Amino acid sequence: MNQLCIVTTGGTIDKIYFDDKSDYQIGDPQIGRILDELGVAFRFSVIPIIRKDSLHITGEDRELLRATIAAQPARHVLVTHGTDTMVETAKVLATIPDKTIVLTGALNPARFRGSDAEFNIGTAVGAVQCLAPGVYIAMNGRIWEPGKVRKNVAANRFEAAG
Repeated sequence: MNQLCIVTTGGTIDKIYFDDKSDYQIGDPQIGRILDELGVAFRFSVIPIIRKDSLHITGEDRELLRATIAAQPARHVLVTHGTDTMVETAKVLATIPDKTIVLTGALNPARFRGSDAEFNIGTAVGAVQCLAPGVYIAMNGRIWEPGKVRKNVAANRFEAAG
């Protein structure tokens, strides 16, 4: 991997809460700060494309994301995305040939102590370097194909679909 292209869409990983979980906004992308603090040994660029909770991502947003990724020269792409519609977006990105694309996010904001953000990002960085071209989801220490995973909202984790 010569360079990792990171595209951010918002989601819980970048949320800033004010008084409680009902009052928040999507802040600056956290992944660049996290990778810098960890002292990673690879080059990366961050393209912040939208700042939305994934429940508010539209078909037009997904097409913009698809077109942006397709236009990048990098073959390895990591996408930070909200968890509620991550699978839907991954299926749209599957139309992009010859790239390894891994989507990840967090169930708790990166700014929170004990957030799963750093772990999920680390899993995604490892996966994007090792997997064959295609689209994958990295959550909860697992790598999933989009058609074989779902978010279990009640348990607040990703699991096998079906």
